[in-house]
Amino acid sequence: MATFISLVNLTEQGVRDFKASPDRAEKFKTTAQKSGVIIKNIYWTMGTYDVVIIMEAANDEAAAAAMVALVSLGNVKTQTLRAFNAAEMKEIVSKL
Repeated sequence: MATFISLVNLTEQGVRDFKASPDRAEKFKTTAQKSGVIIKNIYWTMGTYDVVIIMEAANDEAAAAAMVALVSLGNVKTQTLRAFNAAEMKEIVSKL
């Protein structure tokens, strides 16, 4: 499974109903699972981003489907990054 990190900012709509944010996160976990994505953790953060999501997916398409479903609700905007652990990076570097 590939690891992805999503940096999330709330939209005006998401801020207006901020108290529901934890409940929306639980619903997102269920929706993501239907796309074959496992949500490892969701963190509410201080600073440039409001939320950080750590997830695993079989491929980029599954991760994209989960994030499109999330963004389509209008509460957040996201920037998703593919993350590589040390073993994966060694494999990548070995091909250079």
